[in-house]
Amino acid sequence: MASVNMADVKRLRELTAAGMMDCKKALEEAEGDFDRAVELLRLKGAKDVGKREARTASNGLVALKQDDESAAALLELNCETDFVAKGERFQELAAQVVGHILASKPADVPTLLESQLEGKSVKELLDEANAALGEKIEIRRFALLEGGYVGAYMHKSDPQLPPTVGVLVQLDTANAEVAKDIAQHAAAMAPKYLTAEQVPADVIEKERALFEEMTREEGKPEAAIAKIVDGRVNGWYRDFTLLQQAFVKDNKKSVEKYADENGVKVQAFVRFKVGQA
Repeated sequence: MASVNMADVKRLRELTAAGMMDCKKALEEAEGDFDRAVELLRLKGAKDVGKREARTASNGLVALKQDDESAAALLELNCETDFVAKGERFQELAAQVVGHILASKPADVPTLLESQLEGKSVKELLDEANAALGEKIEIRRFALLEGGYVGAYMHKSDPQLPPTVGVLVQLDTANAEVAKDIAQHAAAMAPKYLTAEQVPADVIEKERALFEEMTREEGKPEAAIAKIVDGRVNGWYRDFTLLQQAFVKDNKKSVEKYADENGVKVQAFVRFKVGQA
């Protein structure tokens, strides 16, 4: 068996994102031939793709593509480890796919996976990445905003890693500063909905029932329960709807008031955080 140069093991790991022992074994099997070791790892990866389907991909990145100020696409691409997430191959795949989303405007993830990109389906490209990188790679979600003025903000939780939080904000009027401020606010405060009217009825019914139970357990007078519950529901709206949240740069005003003061309306927003619903 050929001796293995540890510098080659390290280089092979950086190139393929495979495990240290897998790289060492591949170089041993290839008798030190670096290119052959790469091929052996790719072959092993292709054989293991099916085994990875049941594994959890909770790391990854959020990618952005924006050609002009009226449209932008956001993508969450997942993998199993941050080692792969910070790799060039994974980030190139994300950039390729999010660009394709902006150009082709697929309706949903299944449609995206079946769509053609450079002569292959997006699913085939993911399978190739699965094989090459040795991890489960999957598209969790994407979003596309078009019309009006679309601003974006990308946040890195670690300077060594790609962005893990991405926000798009759609305004009715162009204002780069306001769009950035609101996008940064959304990144930090994690609103779930734009307005109270957009909250699904079943979500509010569940929260209202919980608040009613809490209020009764606190021993509040029966005649006051409905009013107390209404107050708590309104408080929930202030916590989880973007326009009612207290603006992070001035908590004496809401995000909606900040937008109004600057002559704009917030029409929509999207916030993705890797691994978070």
